Amino acid sequence: MARHPVEHDVAALAASAADVVHTWRPDHPTDVVATLGRLQRGRSDPTHQVVAGHVVRTTLTEAGPATMLLSPDDDGTITCRAWGEGAGAAAALAPDLCGAQDDPTGFAPELALLADLHRRFPGVRVPRSTRVLEALVPAVLEQRVIGVQAQAGWRHLVRRFGTPAPGPTPTPMSVVPSAGQWAAVPTWEWHRAGIDPGRARTVTRCAAVAPSLERLVALPAAEAAERMMSLRGVGVWTAAETAQRALGDADALSVGDFHLARVVGLALAGRPFDDAELVTTLEPYRPHRYRVVRLLEAGGLWRHAPRRSPRPTFVDHRRH
Repeated sequence: MARHPVEHDVAALAASAADVVHTWRPDHPTDVVATLGRLQRGRSDPTHQVVAGHVVRTTLTEAGPATMLLSPDDDGTITCRAWGEGAGAAAALAPDLCGAQDDPTGFAPELALLADLHRRFPGVRVPRSTRVLEALVPAVLEQRVIGVQAQAGWRHLVRRFGTPAPGPTPTPMSVVPSAGQWAAVPTWEWHRAGIDPGRARTVTRCAAVAPSLERLVALPAAEAAERMMSLRGVGVWTAAETAQRALGDADALSVGDFHLARVVGLALAGRPFDDAELVTTLEPYRPHRYRVVRLLEAGGLWRHAPRRSPRPTFVDHRRH
């Protein structure tokens, strides 16, 4: 039987000589696609593609750019094939990326819905990329706009100012810009990408302190979030969205999200919540509040609520 073209692409990628290959067996079930799904910024994300149950992802490590092919096997092992100057660093971080440090110990929800979702989706982990600026910039771009607009801006900027992905990829992919490249994006390119001056300035401020941001991975989650929020333009929602991805924080709650309170309220209580009710209701689940959200997502509760961004508020950009 002839292979489907997409399957052929994966076979060709797997057969290509990688710079580094790392295979491991997680201590827990791991759904690679679902676990890494929240790292993807739209289906056309030039840094993240899903191909026939495998994930192709690019990243900018301290050693340089890298492309990873993350492949689950039927025996429970996961293999990371990596290319580029940062291949070794990327492969070493691959287990954390797939949730190796995520610890659901103590999460035993009494609510039937959550207990059932926890049982049905044991492979949905909280990823930890350790790349803070890489997660923070797209979160900033998603502030106060609809998802498709933010994703379009992300694609434009990454393709325009990032670098071509090393090694083979199923489609042309890119590696995110460096801090210096983000800082050098000219005003007209932000405009072409649909990014307003306020968000552009926030990205530039973040890029200027990139080394300090990357060191946040060594801090307790609460302290790391507090330091992120010391940057003008980075609030609770943006810090939480970053911590969920870069720090693997299973408790980071995106308070102020356009849909989160409503959807969680409908799922858990049969009526929409406001932010205060969301925080109160999920308080007993610390330190697993984001895990609750991930399980509700895995159960399909977000199918009719695709927008994930902070609620629009008036911002006087002259003050930023």
